[in-house]
Amino acid sequence: MTVPRPQESPALRALIDDRYSELAARCRALGVPLHDDAGVAERIRCTLLASDFAFDVWFRQPHLLAPQGLERLRSGGDASARIDSLKLSEDEAACFTELRQFRHAEALRLVFRDINGLDELPETLSATSVLYEMLLGAALGWSERALAVRYGHSRSHEGELQRMVVMGFGKLGGSELNFSSDIDLVLAYPHGGQSDGTRSLDNSEYFVRLARQLVRLLNEPTVDGICARVDLRLRPFGNAGRLALPFSAMEQYYQSEGRDWERYAWIKARPVAGDRNAGKELQDLLRPFIYRKYLDYTAFAGLREMKSLIDAEVARKDLADNLKLGPGGIREIEFVVQLMQMIRGGREPSLRVRGLLPALTACEARGHISAARARALREAYVFLRRVENRVQMLRDAQTHDIPEDALSRERIALGLGHASWEELEAQLAMHRAHVSEEFAEVLMPEGGRTASAPVEGVALWQRACVETLDAAAMEASGFVPGGEVAEALQKLSQAASVRAMSQRSREQLDRLMPQLLTVARGSVAPVPCLLRLCRLVQAVARRSSYLTLLEEQPAARLRLARLFGESGFLAERVIAQPLLLDDVLDPRIDQLPLKRADISAEIARVLTTLDEREAEAELERINEFKASVAFRLGLAFIDGRADAVATARRLAVLAESIVIAVTALAERELAAQHGRLPGEGSGFAVLGYGSVGGEELGFASDLDLVFVYDTRRSHAMSDGARSLEGSRWYQRLAQRVMNWLTVLTRAGRLYEVDTRLRPDGSKGLLVSSLESFTGYQKSRAWTWEHQALLRARPIAGDAALHAELAAVRREVLAVPRDRASVLREVSSMRQRWRAERDRSDDIQFDIKQGLGGLLDIEFALQGLVLAHASDHPALLNATANAALIEACRNVGLLDGRQAGLLAEAHAVLLHRALACTLDLRSRIAPRDAELERLSVQVQDVSRELGFDF
Repeated sequence: MTVPRPQESPALRALIDDRYSELAARCRALGVPLHDDAGVAERIRCTLLASDFAFDVWFRQPHLLAPQGLERLRSGGDASARIDSLKLSEDEAACFTELRQFRHAEALRLVFRDINGLDELPETLSATSVLYEMLLGAALGWSERALAVRYGHSRSHEGELQRMVVMGFGKLGGSELNFSSDIDLVLAYPHGGQSDGTRSLDNSEYFVRLARQLVRLLNEPTVDGICARVDLRLRPFGNAGRLALPFSAMEQYYQSEGRDWERYAWIKARPVAGDRNAGKELQDLLRPFIYRKYLDYTAFAGLREMKSLIDAEVARKDLADNLKLGPGGIREIEFVVQLMQMIRGGREPSLRVRGLLPALTACEARGHISAARARALREAYVFLRRVENRVQMLRDAQTHDIPEDALSRERIALGLGHASWEELEAQLAMHRAHVSEEFAEVLMPEGGRTASAPVEGVALWQRACVETLDAAAMEASGFVPGGEVAEALQKLSQAASVRAMSQRSREQLDRLMPQLLTVARGSVAPVPCLLRLCRLVQAVARRSSYLTLLEEQPAARLRLARLFGESGFLAERVIAQPLLLDDVLDPRIDQLPLKRADISAEIARVLTTLDEREAEAELERINEFKASVAFRLGLAFIDGRADAVATARRLAVLAESIVIAVTALAERELAAQHGRLPGEGSGFAVLGYGSVGGEELGFASDLDLVFVYDTRRSHAMSDGARSLEGSRWYQRLAQRVMNWLTVLTRAGRLYEVDTRLRPDGSKGLLVSSLESFTGYQKSRAWTWEHQALLRARPIAGDAALHAELAAVRREVLAVPRDRASVLREVSSMRQRWRAERDRSDDIQFDIKQGLGGLLDIEFALQGLVLAHASDHPALLNATANAALIEACRNVGLLDGRQAGLLAEAHAVLLHRALACTLDLRSRIAPRDAELERLSVQVQDVSRELGFDF
């Protein structure tokens, strides 16, 4: 449908009328039928209003005004649908003409469809990119044939045929090319060698000649103009470098010489012509250069350097109104998005997308750019690109500047549906202001690198560096006692890792330390906070990315200081794994989902995005994932965003997800070595007992696990080359799961694992058959083992076996029991545990083992369930203490008062226990009024229920 157009000025109407008349006369003179119906005429006039280029092409190729020509212009298919019609002559001059005429006709189609509202902006940009890919392919094919006639075909030293790789950069690489943009290319070839013709050439010379011929065909002006503006300055060493290099030279260059702006450039690179498969190999080869393995906050410095160079050019050439380079222009939007890609793309492959809009969507989907910011940037980008494209369509000029004459401005404004230039200019100013604001916030957060250094902090750090800092100076600054922190600062300044810093990194450290002194002083525990910060800085001294993060982000410094002051446990985790600094900084931290399904989905996403499917790499990523989620759970707990019950449940869910992932990995690796056993599923299950089974895990808890397998497969043989009998296969699988959960990797250890709750305890086999597990539970298990079974639940492995185990659990626990005997045995076991493990005294209370503590609640609930499950099977649906309190209330085993008292005590005591862990204290707290009250409540309810703890 035709875009409604505001009324033209008399001068513009006269221009359109004159040009339409010229075209009509040209068609009559050459016998080209021009069906002058209202719909056709209106679309032609719309196009003439917006584009002198369109008038020139129609005048040169009037057949495009004939019905068949207009049908081509209306066609929705891009140039790839018509490239087969481009038959290039062997004669070079004719080839030049044919390439240019095809380009002009296809470019006219883009103008016609864009101006008449037949395409949206993404379709126009994509179709423009496809057009130049087709032209590159055709020109390269012609050049290869011409070169082969004289020198034969290029081959590697091993004799393999080789083709040139044409990598598209910038907007061509992103499939978002401007109408009149140049095309940024880097040319390469896989290997050294020589051509196989009678006049052989070394590949280094062969591909340089091929490159020159390709550029000539596209870039050399003729009477028909040029086909494409080719820019090869992004190649290694720029204009001083060879036109084409082998992959080995490319890799060496980027490893030793590559700069930040080249990393930005390669984000959008993709093969656009020639050997595209080899092009993908080149991308894989250079990925470590483009995307760092760890979060890369050094990207800020690279972006600033690039921006300062651009700003200097803008000032020198007076480009303030330039749509691309000026303030609030397209380049600033690209920088905002590409910065996120460079920082996080190494860790999150979903961000490695090339086009700006897809990349912005990916950043928004992962929460790195908020929905509101993404919407503002997206709207600004689309608006600026539409204006930019229309400026270029006007005269097919490679410009990003709005013309200064009133008539051209009127044509651009009316063509874009605005009533006047003034209306368009106002919208343009609004979008650019939004972009400038967003860019400034990303580039330099308030209080970031440009913030003035705190004078007092500078003085203290300078004294530390010359080893004259003393306790008195630190105490005068608010660090009491000051001796230990003064010593720590001086040791840090003289540490080997600090002395080995580059000058640039040392300057960065000297700017950062006064800021850290300031935030530590403002924390709840200045001395412990600063001591921990000193250890962290020493741990990351050789990783400039982390220093950059702390220097650049004041919010990260403040949150880090708060964390290091309040939680020794989480601080130690950050010091051991600085990767967790990203979680400290993460702007999404308050919105991150931490429910069961979210955690399971996230670990699945982490593993599916690994570049390498290798057990060691996967274990490392699982470790990093576990550390990150546990850390976020700790932050949420400290911040009050999650209560103790929810936190403990989520920690159990995290452990369950980890065990699922490790079990699947172990199954995969074992099957690769020994094959699989017959039957559906693996026939293997992991039962979670204790805290993980009861969904009440602590931050430093170990996992109580029991392994069970399908009895029916005990004697079956696996189908691999190194076949194993079923019982041995499952034994190895259980051992592998155990080893991988407990092995120490570079990212740490997942969990400590305790398997003593298996049948016959440490004397029994590591993995039991379902038959032996069932028999033991029914005939030989003690009451305390049935108490443990109450908290057990399948957490990983074969779903069918899970169902069988759940049925066995219900059958065992639902057996009628003598209530008095159950109460007596549970009470006896509780008294024994207290005698062995309770660390309470007159001053301190053991939150877990003390009289009236968490284990009293747990034992009371277990005793109730064992005594009454035969009459109330619904009691067996829950394993968590909080859920069991509610279940016992529902069936009348607890009245409302008793349930309320136990629920309150459980929640508060669990909160205290988790807080102790986070503060690196054992779960023993000074007795206070609240603890005494809760302890008495639990004791009273326990006695009312018939227990003697």
